Amino acid sequence: AASTTARREGFDFSLGPDVEAFRREVRTFLATHVTDEVIEAAHRTGTVHDRGLHQAMAEAGWISAGWPAEFGGQGRSPLEMNALTEEMYLSGAPVDGLGVASLVAHTLLIDGTDWQKRTIIPEILTGRALCCLGYSEPDAGSDVAACATRAIRDGDEWTINGQKMFTTLAHEAHYVFLLTRTNTSVAKHKGLTMFVVPMDRPGISITPVHTMGGERTNITYYDDVTVDDKYRVGEVDGGWQTMMTALVFERNSAWYGELVRLLDHGLGWARSAPSPAGGPMIDDPLVRERLARIAIGNEVSNLLGWRAAWMASEGTLPGVEGTMAKLFTTEHYQFAGNELIDALGTAGLVRHGDPAATAADGWIEAIYRHCQVTTIYGGTSEICRGIIAERGLQLPRNR
Repeated sequence: AASTTARREGFDFSLGPDVEAFRREVRTFLATHVTDEVIEAAHRTGTVHDRGLHQAMAEAGWISAGWPAEFGGQGRSPLEMNALTEEMYLSGAPVDGLGVASLVAHTLLIDGTDWQKRTIIPEILTGRALCCLGYSEPDAGSDVAACATRAIRDGDEWTINGQKMFTTLAHEAHYVFLLTRTNTSVAKHKGLTMFVVPMDRPGISITPVHTMGGERTNITYYDDVTVDDKYRVGEVDGGWQTMMTALVFERNSAWYGELVRLLDHGLGWARSAPSPAGGPMIDDPLVRERLARIAIGNEVSNLLGWRAAWMASEGTLPGVEGTMAKLFTTEHYQFAGNELIDALGTAGLVRHGDPAATAADGWIEAIYRHCQVTTIYGGTSEICRGIIAERGLQLPRNR
């Protein structure tokens, strides 16, 4: 009786019948549309996007599911949308296009003009337009405030010159969410302006870059690219604040689903691989300890992500809390990859697609390479720690 009372006095992490019903609906959809062929095509090409899946999601109304009815949405709660994102990653669906499109659309909703809300947001939410992010530059690293791509105004037009690194999906996108420098006489983070630039503008060129993790990204070049002022997002020289809005929507714990998939691969290997001592590897206490540590970290990641979603459902923008979820989840993702690649030994060197790949069909090796970049996406771990320290703990700036 005492233990029952103690349990009842604890925290209730159940999500409610509406969220769970929506989750079941999503799982049924994904079981139909996320086929082995879709997953293999993304792995083979490095383009973590599938046009057919994206369009099917648009037709189901799920790209706009969390939006109000005036935008053609379903008015789904942040908790329901977190369940959707979680299930997408759990299924292995290639959803980079969906994630970036959602980020840009939400930022335009907050900082965009009426024309952008009437024109560009509907294009995104109906699946007709994809977006890519033009933040990083060759000489700036993760310091996006060091942006050197220039935008010079002439009446109602701007001329843009420069280049961007890591513009993933630029070869598929219709718009680039582009950070530019419009003022060189003020502090570097105060002279920035954001644009949403059509990718078919003359002067834009793309060079592919294939990464260690197998993903394709791009270098994009902007040579005398002219755009109308209606494509400017936010105030002139106010691009830093606009980018901070966007980063709230990028810093989430969506990689939790990938963590679960990684652990599933590890468990599958441990249950089937023979141990030198006899029996399966999962009987080895050191292997079990590795798996247990990964599972514990996964649970922490899950709860941090759901806390941020809960805050959003209560009308609070989870800037610091979303950053905490992103920081922990991506660093734990790398920890888990390291633990499993160590446990596999030489079997962990064989890549997916190699006939010799017997340990989890080479997926652990593929995920190990992929997870290294996740602590850079959406702000490096150093940047995230600075945000948590300065905005969450009110500590003084350290640089």
